[in-house]
Amino acid sequence: METLEYEISIKASVQKIWDLLWNQETYPQWTQFFMEGSQFKTDWEVNGKTYFLDAHGNGMVSTILSLEKPREVVFSHLGMFKDGVEDTKSKEVIEWSGAQEKYFLRTIDENTTELRAIVHTSKDMKECMNKGFIQGFEVLKKLAEA
Repeated sequence: METLEYEISIKASVQKIWDLLWNQETYPQWTQFFMEGSQFKTDWEVNGKTYFLDAHGNGMVSTILSLEKPREVVFSHLGMFKDGVEDTKSKEVIEWSGAQEKYFLRTIDENTTELRAIVHTSKDMKECMNKGFIQGFEVLKKLAEA
């Protein structure tokens, strides 16, 4: 596993950025660079269930390890979700199960927030992560500063 970090300063409040990150309407806008039609479903509970899904409803099953709205959320990816079935036990899944995706929002001044993401990923996913977060965070910045 490789650890990648992404950071951007946005002229908006922590709450506004949090809302844009996790709103059902804006989430697909900034995550389109990972996969067209991206969506997520969560119960927002620590140790609960979160699903990061494609347009067909397939993707990853995860859990929240840490949650401090609107400043921090840490997801742990547990496995795959396909055709309504969770896979947390196959060899392919076990190789990366437990990989984390962390989001931190920090107030820089009254008008500016720093958004930082730290992700654990395999080397073959590095290019996808770079594209997704770099371009996605630019979309978030435009949405927030509009």
